[in-house]
Order: sequence, then structure tokens, then C-alpha cells
Amino acid sequence: MPNSNWLLPEYIQDILPEDAIRIERMRAEVLELLRLSGYQLVVPPMLEYVESLLVSGSGDMDLRTFKLVDQLSGRTLALRADTTPQVARIDAHLLNRQGVTRLCYAGSVLHTQPAGLMRTRELLQIGAELYGHSGLESDLEVQRLMLQALSLLGIQGVHLDLGHVALFRALIKHAGIPAALETELFNALQGKDVPTLAGLVADLPTITKDALLALPKLYGGIEVIARARSVLPNIAEVTAALNELEQAAKNLQPLAHEIGIDLAELRGYHYHSGMVFAAYHAGSHDAIALGGRYDDVGKSFGRARPATGFSMDLRQLHSLLPAQKKSQGILAPYLNNPALQAAIAKLRSEGQVVVVDLLGDKSLRAELSCDRELVLRGDVWQVVNL
Repeated sequence: MPNSNWLLPEYIQDILPEDAIRIERMRAEVLELLRLSGYQLVVPPMLEYVESLLVSGSGDMDLRTFKLVDQLSGRTLALRADTTPQVARIDAHLLNRQGVTRLCYAGSVLHTQPAGLMRTRELLQIGAELYGHSGLESDLEVQRLMLQALSLLGIQGVHLDLGHVALFRALIKHAGIPAALETELFNALQGKDVPTLAGLVADLPTITKDALLALPKLYGGIEVIARARSVLPNIAEVTAALNELEQAAKNLQPLAHEIGIDLAELRGYHYHSGMVFAAYHAGSHDAIALGGRYDDVGKSFGRARPATGFSMDLRQLHSLLPAQKKSQGILAPYLNNPALQAAIAKLRSEGQVVVVDLLGDKSLRAELSCDRELVLRGDVWQVVNL
């Protein structure tokens, strides 16, 4: 039987040198953008008690999370499937600031199932969270940062989708719809299942029935907001949600290739509390960046604070970028020569890659990825083309 110890689990991949260094540079560029915007880096652990990581009440998150038993305490541990609950815990209990707190992070998250057909189960998640402000200004700040980060990485032609879960919540609350029916309505809307939705709303008051049946049709460009004002009931929370979407769309237009509105988009309904947003790219069927407002995320830690943020997977973004020319270095012989060592040190201080040829075997030089070499001309070490 052949040895298969080198094989990896399905949807788990190694990142090889050229891709790894490019992804690392992407990570550094985004973190620097966030640092310059006042976001402070935190590094939560990969492993926590399961109760700390499953604070959103989302069944989807529970299914995506790897769990195991801690041999020290006997309690159930989990490998994080999302970093946001950890950052909320840090804001609530470790920093405990009273004003606005801006935090960012970058690290691996693990999923039991891939999020898409071509996706990995180990994402390199990078994101930003803003705590302590409930206004549209903080929503716009994180939305702008997300779009700026995508542009910085070279992702062009971004389509931004905006939605607002508070709108659906307001319709449910105003009609006094019970929790069981609310769940069924949510599932029908998420699946864009209009026949099922029609059956569920058949016995509801006309104003509520018409509003819920209108939601799946209220998607498209910014003009959708005007249509929504004409067909949705004049409820304060509905009007406020539409106003926020309109202002956000107008403010973000210069940063996105196009902006769409989808009032039936309830992604993270049990997690988010306000505006939600997602970025898409022609080269990917899945969203390439996600975010939204989640004002109740800290409740499980005893300190619910207004919060909004975004996250993206650097591995996914890297796959959308054009292939880059393979980097080449300078080959240096292996010699105990002070002048040679000084020349190597100078080149490296200038940012040049210098590879010492330990084997000295010309037939293996191609593996070292060098297109130049250091040679001694007279008494001076010089760089020449191979």
C-alpha cells in the first residue's frame, strides 16, 4: 500500500513560497491601512471554550465550528470559525473602554465545511471592528475601509450590496408575528422562495402581507430605495433603515464600481442588528468581503455595546489577483571571505534577495530562483546576470 502520509484533508491546502510571501504582503498592507486609521491590532487565541465562540445564536456558526474536549478541564473547546466574538470579548472585558474602540485582527479560522465550491476550510481572516458608536458615521467608516482595502490589494470592479436587517425586524414587530412564524418567514426570504412566502403570509393583515411579499422584489440599484418608500408601510424603523441605506449608497458610490440594494438580504439575521453589506467581484461567485452592524454581540460577555465591522479572507482575495512574475534573487558562492560577506550584507540591506549556493552544483541552480550572481572581478565583488 503506497504511503499517503503527505496527503491533507479535503479543502485544506498548503500555501507554497511565492503565494505565501504575496499573501503576507497583502496582510501587512491591510493592517497598515487599518493602523493608520486608528485600529489597534489584537491577536486572540485559536482555541477557546465553546460558549465564548458561539455567542451569536447562529445555528450556521455552530455547524461550522470544530469542537473537542479539553483534557485539562473536561470542558468542550472550539477552534474559532470567526474572530468577531473573540474581539467582542476583548472589548468587553480586557480593554473595558468607555468610548469608541477600534480593533483589527488577522489570523486563521477553521470551518467544518467549505463556504463555497472552490473555498478552503482554513481561511486567513482579516478584519476590523468598531465598538462604542451606534450612528451611521461608524457604519460608513468600516464600509469605506473595506472598499479601500480591496482597492489597495488590487481588487477592481467591486460590486457592493447593501441591506438592512432592522427593516424585516420592524415589520415582524409591528405585526406582532410569533417567533415560530418569524423563523419560517426568514427562511423563505433567505431562499427567495416566493411561493412558500405567499403561503406563510396568507392570513396576515394586508399591510404586513403586502410588505413581506414586496421584499423579494426590492433588489437592484439605488432606485430600489424610492420604490421601497412607496410600497412599504410608514413605520419609523422602516423609514430610518431606508434613510441609512440611501445615505450610505450616496457616500460610498465613489469607492465602488456599482452599488446594489437588496431588502430581502437577511444574512446573519440572528447576529446582525442593522445595516449589512457584502462586496462581490466578477471573478468570484461568493462574497469577497462581508460586514454589518451587530450591536448585541457583547451581550454574552455582560457588556453589549454598539458595534460594526467587516472581514475578508486573504486566501480568497489572492486567488482573484493576476499571476505575478516569479521573484528572482542574486546567487552568492559559499566562501569564508570578509569582502564577500560585506557585499552580501550591503545588498540585503538594500532589499535584495541574496541566496548562498551551499552545494555549488550548477545543475541545481535553477531551484534557487536566481537570475544574477555575485562574482569577483579583480578585488571587487560585483553583481552580473547569470
